[in-house]
Amino acid sequence: MSGKSIGARVLRSEDRRLLLGAGQFVDDMRLPGMLHAAFVRAPLAHAKIGRIDTARARALPGVHAVLTAADMPRRLRERRIPMLVPNPQLKSPMLPYCLAIDEVCYVGEPVAIVVAATRYLAEDAAALVEIDYEPLAAISDCRDAVKDNAALAHSTLAHNKVAVVKVGYGDVTAAFRNAPHIFREKLWHHRGCGHAMECRGALAVIDARDGLTIWSSTQTPHLEKRQLADLLEREDIRVVAPDVGGGFGPKAIFYGEDAVVAVAAQRLKRPVKWIEDRREHFLSTTQERDQYWDVELALDADASLRGVRGSMLHDTGAYLPWGVVMPYISATTVPGPYVLPAYELDVTVAYTNKVATTPVRGAGRPQAVFAIERLLDRAARELNIDPAELRRRNLIQPAQMPYAVGLTFRDGKPVVYDSGDYPASLESALTLARYADFPRRQNEARDAGRFIGIGIGNYVEGTGLGPFEGVTLRVLESGRLHVLSGAAAHGQGHVTMLQQIVADQLGVAMDNILVTLGDTSAIAMGVGTFASRIAANAGPSALIAGQTIRAKILKLATRVLEANEADLILDDGRVEVASGNRRSIGFGELAKIAQGAPGFSLPQGEAPGLETTAYFTPPQAAYCNGTHVVEVDVDIATGEVRILNYAVAHDSGNLINPLIVDGQIQGAVAHGVGNTLYEFMAYDANAQPLTASFADYLLPGACEVPNVAAIHIETPSPLNPLGVKGAGEGGTIPAAAAIVAAIENALAHLGVKISESPITPARIVELLRTAGDR
Repeated sequence: MSGKSIGARVLRSEDRRLLLGAGQFVDDMRLPGMLHAAFVRAPLAHAKIGRIDTARARALPGVHAVLTAADMPRRLRERRIPMLVPNPQLKSPMLPYCLAIDEVCYVGEPVAIVVAATRYLAEDAAALVEIDYEPLAAISDCRDAVKDNAALAHSTLAHNKVAVVKVGYGDVTAAFRNAPHIFREKLWHHRGCGHAMECRGALAVIDARDGLTIWSSTQTPHLEKRQLADLLEREDIRVVAPDVGGGFGPKAIFYGEDAVVAVAAQRLKRPVKWIEDRREHFLSTTQERDQYWDVELALDADASLRGVRGSMLHDTGAYLPWGVVMPYISATTVPGPYVLPAYELDVTVAYTNKVATTPVRGAGRPQAVFAIERLLDRAARELNIDPAELRRRNLIQPAQMPYAVGLTFRDGKPVVYDSGDYPASLESALTLARYADFPRRQNEARDAGRFIGIGIGNYVEGTGLGPFEGVTLRVLESGRLHVLSGAAAHGQGHVTMLQQIVADQLGVAMDNILVTLGDTSAIAMGVGTFASRIAANAGPSALIAGQTIRAKILKLATRVLEANEADLILDDGRVEVASGNRRSIGFGELAKIAQGAPGFSLPQGEAPGLETTAYFTPPQAAYCNGTHVVEVDVDIATGEVRILNYAVAHDSGNLINPLIVDGQIQGAVAHGVGNTLYEFMAYDANAQPLTASFADYLLPGACEVPNVAAIHIETPSPLNPLGVKGAGEGGTIPAAAAIVAAIENALAHLGVKISESPITPARIVELLRTAGDR
C-alpha cells in the first residue's frame, strides 16, 4: 500500500545520495579533452581600460587561449547583458558587458579569460596579463553618491541616481496632522554576501550535432538559456543545473562569465570549465543592501497606528542585473501584518562602484521589517507599553482576509493578503518563548550580573510568484513514473516534494518516481527557483499532471480490463477491479498499450502514451507570515551575544512535508543570525573591499546558531489547489528585527539604543561606552 504522502514528515529522497558523496556538482564533472579557465579581474573600483598585453600569458606552456572583449563575437562586444526585470522608473539603467570593454566599475569586474590545461596554469597565466588602467574617482558610499557634484560611478552618466520612486497609499499628511504620538528612527542595514557552500561554476561543450551544452550552478536554467540565446545568437542551447550547493538568490542572476566560457569552448572546440573561488565570490558575485532609512510613525492616543512616512536610500552597486526589484520589495513590505491606514516612502536608488546588489534570501524584506519593527519597539518603549501588546492592538484580524493593503507588488498585482491568522502566530510564538515569564527571568539574571533581553519580529512575505512553473509526468514501460520540471534544486527538497504530490495522486510508492530537475532539454519552459515559489508553482503543476495521468490510466484500464471506471482502484503501481476476481494490470503494461503497435491505429479519441505536461499560473503572490521571539544574553565586557532561545510561529499554508519546512526555518534562521550579528562586507573610501575572505568576514557556525523551536500555523492559500505558500525565507526576514530588539531590551536600562544591522560585538561595546558617557 502506498499510503498518504502529502502532509507526512517524509525523509528527503535526495539526501542519501548526497551524504554518501554521490552528488554531481559542476566541479565533479570531467569531460575528455576538458580545459580550465580563470578570469582576469579589475583591481580598481573605477578606471578606464587602456592597453591589454596578453603576450606573456599566451606564451606560458599549457595555455590555450587568452581572450579579451576584443576577441568576443560582435554581439558580445556591442551588447550589454539584457535586463530580465525592467522597470519604467529606471532613468539610466546600466548592465555590464560579459567582459569589460572601455571601463571597469567595481573591483572584480571580469576583463579577460585565460584557458589552460589546468586551473593552476590558468591562474598563473592570468597573473601575467598586463593591463594599463587609468584610475577614475570611485564612489563607495551611496549617501555620497546622491550629493551634488559627486564622483560618477559610470563616466558616461550625468549622475548616480538610478531611480526615484514614491510608494504609498492613504492620506499621510492627515495621518500625521495632530497625531498624539510621533516617533522617528534613522536606520541602516548593511550589505552582505550569499555565500553558498558551492561557489558559481560553468562547464561548456560544443557538439556539432547537439549544439552548446552548459552545466551551470544556476538557480534559473531556463532564464540562463534565454540570455545565452540572445547574447550568442544561437538556439541550439541546453542548460543543465546539476546538483547545486546552495543558491540563496545570487545564483538566480545571469553572469557574463557563463557566456564567455561558452565562447571559449566554441573557439577552442574543447570543453571548458570555470569554477569560482571564494575570493572571486567576495569580489564579483552579487550581494545585498546597503539601505539607509529615515522613517517616522504616527499613533493615536490608544497606540493605534495612523501612518508611516519617510525615505529610503538603496545602494545598487555598479549595475542593475535584477532591476530595482529589491528596493521595491523593501518599500512594499513595510506595512507587514498591521492595519496601517496611511503610508508613504520615497525611495532613491543610487549607483556606487561596488559589486551589484540583488536579492539574497529575504530579498529586501528584512530591511523593511527592521524598519517597522524598530519603530514599534521605539513607540512601546516611549509609551511604556509591552511590545507584544502594542502589536496585538494593531494586527490585521483573520476576519479581514483577504486584506487589500493598498500597494502594488513587484509582480504588478495589488498587494492582497490571501489568508492568515496573524494574532494566532503572535500568541503561539509568545507561548513557545515563555514570554509571560520573561520579566522574572530577566530580573533574576540581572541579580546574577547577567544581561538578558527578549525581542519580537513579525513579518508578511509575498511568495509563490509567477508567471508559471511546469511539470511533465510520464508513465514509463517499467511501470515507474518520471517527473520532469524546470524547477532547479539547490537544497530545498524539491525531489521529495514532487514525489509526495504525484504519489498521492497515482497510488504509488515514492521510490518508484524518478525526478529530473533543472534541465532545459527535459521541459520546454521554466522560470527557476527563487522567491519561495516552487511549492506554489511546480507543486500545483505536479498535482494537475497527476490528476490528468490518473484520468488517462483509468480510461485506458476500463477498456483493457473491461470494467467500469467506478470499479477501478489505483494502488502500488497497478489498476485493480474492486469486485469479482479482482483482475489487475500494471502501469507499465498500460504504458506499452498506450504507445500502440507498429502499423496499427489507436482507438478513436485515444492520445498516444501516458504522458502530460501542466503549467500552473498563479493569479498573484501567496502571502505567508510568522512571528519570531528571541531571547539573548549579552556580555557587556566583550559585546558577545549568545542566543538562549529562538521561537518561531510560521504560516506557509498547507504543509506538503513538515520536516522539510522545519529544515527551511532552521536554515533561514541561521542566515538571519549571520546577517544580524556577524556578516559585514566592508569597503574603503575608494570602494576597495576590505573583507574579501573568511578571515575578516564572519559567518556563524554550529555553536552560534540556536536550535529553533517552531510551530506551524496552517491557513491554506485559496490561490492554488494545494493551499500552499512559500517557506524558504521566513526564518531570515524578521531575524534582524527580533535579535536587535532583544539586545536592546537587555541593555535598555544602560541607555543603549540600536538602529543598525549587523550589530557586532565591537559595536555593542562602543554603544555601551557612548551611553555611559552621556
